[in-house]
Amino acid sequence: MFGPIKKFARALRVPSAEERELAYLNGSHDRFDLEYRQRQVDRGMFRQR
Repeated sequence: MFGPIKKFARALRVPSAEERELAYLNGSHDRFDLEYRQRQVDRGMFRQR
């Protein structure tokens, strides 16, 4: 009974900063792109101030 409601609630949930960072890092194409993205994440690209 509550299954569709739970699915709908999960669809509306906003991803956390850690989830966004991980998705960004997983989208890298090669080692150099990954290193570049890691530096951007370390600089706080996804963190709100």
